[in-house]
Amino acid sequence: MPLILTPGQLSRRSEFYYQMGQLTTAGLGVMAALEQLRRAPPSRSYRQPIGLLLERLGQGYTFTEAARQTGTWMPAFDTALLEAGELSGRLDACFRLLADYYRDRARLARQILADLAYPAFLFHFAVFILPFSAFFVSGDWKTYLIRTFGVLLPIYAVIFAVVYATQSRHGERWRSLLEFWLNGIPVLGTARKSLALSRLAAALEALLSAGVTIIEAWQLAAAACGSPALARTVAGWKPKLLSGSTPSEMVNDSHRFPELFSTQYATGEISGTLDESLRRLQTYYHEEGSRRMHLLAQWVPRAVYLLVALLIAYKVISFYSSYFKQIGDAGKF
Repeated sequence: MPLILTPGQLSRRSEFYYQMGQLTTAGLGVMAALEQLRRAPPSRSYRQPIGLLLERLGQGYTFTEAARQTGTWMPAFDTALLEAGELSGRLDACFRLLADYYRDRARLARQILADLAYPAFLFHFAVFILPFSAFFVSGDWKTYLIRTFGVLLPIYAVIFAVVYATQSRHGERWRSLLEFWLNGIPVLGTARKSLALSRLAAALEALLSAGVTIIEAWQLAAAACGSPALARTVAGWKPKLLSGSTPSEMVNDSHRFPELFSTQYATGEISGTLDESLRRLQTYYHEEGSRRMHLLAQWVPRAVYLLVALLIAYKVISFYSSYFKQIGDAGKF
């Protein structure tokens, strides 16, 4: 997997899963679908990992086991969700779910980058133009470079570090820490929680429909939802579930689940329509999470633009204040 995922790479990953979902839904086996994609992959870089998947499948590995053999090419979140799909016999649905997930990520990334283009240009223009008057008078290249690239390079380093830290290639410990900090951010934290609950409901519905036991289904679905905190919470339920407690009681007692999720789940469990309740929860939380993510993608660039405009205004006012002060001081003599 690349060091940093770009919108184009996210789109190609979405296309890979979309085609796998389409081919497997049409009745092709996983190996036949991969053979088809190896001949016409979303990107040439996909041929080698697809070839490795086919090789491992030919040796008798399951698709999930083969995916883990590709190293960092397939993130842990993807393999966890695909494992749930493979065990439930709903691998095609999980392919489609991942295709939608990466398509949304690519669209959000493109929207943010496009909206940040003008504020970024304005900021760079200000950084280079504001110290130019002093450089024009003094001709001191060293001072000018320090006052321009000395400002930009640390900012570039921070942006790179933030983008790298939020990639899905890291281990569970790092993802847990990142989840803790990101969930504290307004709008973003709520959106991430909603999307994790949506994936949990989708995986749980698929596993239960395939006849997987309720305890194992919850463990696998929690691992596939992409939230380390939810996975740890559900993992701690196992002793109580084995002793006779119901999942609805565990959900109701846990602060990780909103009231809507716990009441809908309990209603489905009591009425025997749990699959319908989970599908409804998956749709609701997916729409809610996507709406908040798109709202964030609209307002973050606007906030950056406002900060850049305020910074430029401050620099201009400071320059003219200093200029008029020098004129006033010169008039005293």
